[in-house]
Amino acid sequence: MSEIQEVKLPGVGVRYEFETTEGRRIGVISHRTGLREIYVSRLDDPDEFKRVLGLSPDDARTLSELLGATRVAQQLAALQQRIEGLVIDWLHVRADSVYAGQTIGDARIRTRTGVSVVAIVRGEDAVPAPGPEETLHPGDYLVVVGTARGVEQAVELMRAG
Repeated sequence: MSEIQEVKLPGVGVRYEFETTEGRRIGVISHRTGLREIYVSRLDDPDEFKRVLGLSPDDARTLSELLGATRVAQQLAALQQRIEGLVIDWLHVRADSVYAGQTIGDARIRTRTGVSVVAIVRGEDAVPAPGPEETLHPGDYLVVVGTARGVEQAVELMRAG
C-alpha cells in the first residue's frame, strides 16, 4: 500500500499525494467546500502535475465507492494496532433504542462509558466531530473511540437505553 503524504493548504483545504506503482504521483486537493480536484504527474517529470478532474462531494463519494472505499477502514485498523488499548468501532442506533430521537448529550455516552463519539454516519452523509446537541436518528452509525471495555459499555447503553 502506498504512503499518503498530506499537506495543509491554508484557506483552501488539504492536498494528498501518493506515488503509483508505475511511478506517477497522484494528487487530490480536498477543498473546504467539498470539491475534490485530481491531479496526475507527468511521466517524464514527477514534479509537474496536470489537473485531470474536478469532483463535487456526490461525485467524490460515488468514485470512492467504485474504487472500494476500504482505505479509511484499513487505516483505522492499522491505527488500532499501533496504539495499545485503542478501540474504534461503529455503533448502530436502532429504531427501538431509547436514545433514537434524542441528543448525544441526553445519552451521556462519554460520561457513562469514557468513549468519544467522533462522527455520525447518516445514510450517505457524515457528521464529523458532533457536539452534544446532535440528534441521534434511527439508522445512524456512531463512530466511537475508546477502550475495549468502554466500547462494550457504549454498545450496551445504546441497546438498553
